[in-house]
Amino acid sequence: MTNNQTLRRLRYAFDFNDSTMIKIFAHGGLEVSRAQISDWLKKDDDAAFVAIADPELAIFLNGLIIEKRGRKEGPQPEPEQKLNHNIVFRKLKIALDLKDEDILALLLLSDFRLSKHELSAFFRRPDHHHFRACQDQVLRNFIKGVQLKFRQDSED
Repeated sequence: MTNNQTLRRLRYAFDFNDSTMIKIFAHGGLEVSRAQISDWLKKDDDAAFVAIADPELAIFLNGLIIEKRGRKEGPQPEPEQKLNHNIVFRKLKIALDLKDEDILALLLLSDFRLSKHELSAFFRRPDHHHFRACQDQVLRNFIKGVQLKFRQDSED
């Protein structure tokens, strides 16, 4: 999944409008325009499509944490220069204040089964011998579970 696909899926899952997206980016310390957001959300084959860089998506995710949980005391975390699915997954876990059982339940909502041990491997340090890279399907199904739980009109 690309950064743009992740941003599109999160916007849809939480039903964020442009104003909310601008506010979330501002929480993370980046001023963006409606046009920028629109270009990031366009499909990959659109002529006006613009790829969102890792630091910009990290700022959005940091802003989402502030939006959902409030600003923490002291200095705010610096956005990562290089993102991977494990970092995105961890930031979403923090933003939604989820425990392992909550994440497993969200994955089950999207008919995806994962053991608690497999899940904990995603949140380990990369140099840990039980670390496992989070694949597209895990992140995609997690965001789908979030959508099914948190989006009002997802009872299709």
